Amino acid sequence: MSRIKIFTDSTSDLAPAWIQQHDIGIIPLYVVFGEESLKDGAEIKPEQLYERVSRDGRLPKTAAPSPADFMTAFQPYIEQGYDILYISLSSELSSTYQNARLASSEFPEGRISVVDSLNLSSGIALMVMKAVQAAEKGQSLIEITHLVEAIKPNVRTEFVIDTLEYLYKGGRCSGMQNLIGSLLKIRPVIRVTDGKMSPAYKVRGKREKALEQMLQNTLNHKEQIDRDLVIVVHTMAEEDAVGLQKSLQEQTGARVELTTAGCVICSHCGPKTIGIIYNTVL
Repeated sequence: MSRIKIFTDSTSDLAPAWIQQHDIGIIPLYVVFGEESLKDGAEIKPEQLYERVSRDGRLPKTAAPSPADFMTAFQPYIEQGYDILYISLSSELSSTYQNARLASSEFPEGRISVVDSLNLSSGIALMVMKAVQAAEKGQSLIEITHLVEAIKPNVRTEFVIDTLEYLYKGGRCSGMQNLIGSLLKIRPVIRVTDGKMSPAYKVRGKREKALEQMLQNTLNHKEQIDRDLVIVVHTMAEEDAVGLQKSLQEQTGARVELTTAGCVICSHCGPKTIGIIYNTVL
């Protein structure tokens, strides 16, 4: 029976305890401030990122791991006789997937499977945890790859963004939109659709109203929710995340876990972003 090593990247926002418990390999993306390139999660944390953005008034850029980064990570496990499954950040958002494919082509055929999650943040984490469970049950690389590909279209990812400031600084909304949005307290809700971040709707008014709307959107599908794992992911919004966790557990009976977003997600969405991610089943 072949041994399987599961890899993903730092945008998956897996809880550190899960990474340690299941020996999941994490390949970091890069956060780039001018000439300084830092590994997401390893060399810079969200709190440090927010500090620098507040001080400098501009966002960092983000960059994918290089093919060489992937080869360096994969090589020891291939030499030890492992097969590898790598689940990547959406190819619609980054070249991470393409670089992983390039790296995998340098190893013997059939030893490395690279799956495009077409998702981000804990949407990837859901797929990773399903893959981990399958690997621990002794399933083969081909079987686990097929399982993840089957799950992929059923993952639902929705975020409430607390401020338009980071979208504005990142060039994703105009100065006028930022000004009007701030004055009217407009909070955009983002969904992942076909691998892309898409505005789903906007909620005007108090933050609680936006969170309640996102919760209700999830509960509207509670009969289809996979109760094995639902994730509430956040950045600097622990109190709200705990509240959502409690409501979801009480009203769906699902196992609901909290995770925090890493620097790449934070640099695009800003502080107090919060999301609900779940898998649907028929």
